[in-house]
Amino acid sequence: MLELLHYIVTKIVSNPDDVKIETQEEDKDHIVYILKLPEEERGVVIGKGGMNIRAIRNILSIIAKRENKRVYIKVAD
Repeated sequence: MLELLHYIVTKIVSNPDDVKIETQEEDKDHIVYILKLPEEERGVVIGKGGMNIRAIRNILSIIAKRENKRVYIKVAD
C-alpha cells in the first residue's frame, strides 16, 4: 500500500522528490500514513473540496479491506 500511495502522490505533484511519507502502525490492523509535502503542493494533493485526497483514501481503503486492515492518511502541516 505504501508503494501505491507514493506512486499516486508523486504523479500528482510537480516535484516528486519533495514527497515524504511516514508510516505509523498503531496496532497490527491500523496503519497511519503521514504525507509530508511542501506547502505549495498540499493544495494539489488535497484538491478542490478535498476531492483528490478523498479519492486516494478510497483507493487505499479498498485495498486495506482485502487485507483486513484500516488505513488512515494524514497530510502534515
